[in-house]
Amino acid sequence: MCAEKHDNTIGKQLLRSGTSIGSNVKEALRGYTKADFVAKMSISLKEASETEFWLELLRDTEYITESQAQSMLTDCVEIIKLLMAITKTAQESIKH
Repeated sequence: MCAEKHDNTIGKQLLRSGTSIGSNVKEALRGYTKADFVAKMSISLKEASETEFWLELLRDTEYITESQAQSMLTDCVEIIKLLMAITKTAQESIKH
């Protein structure tokens, strides 16, 4: 039972952080100012990084296979790269 509860907790954390990425991007797109946009995109980036952590943990504890993890981690890393680029460009536009 303890291992099952542990797995469920990690799964819930993964679901929370993974869905938070999209909800914060949606909020950013409706931001009133550039600073608001950057703030919400930064939160999305943090949530994507957290999602990467939970996926790595599930892989390292062998709750998911290496193949499953690699597929999801590849997508997650691409999302992180996109969010980093978007956030950096938006931050630079505020400074100028």
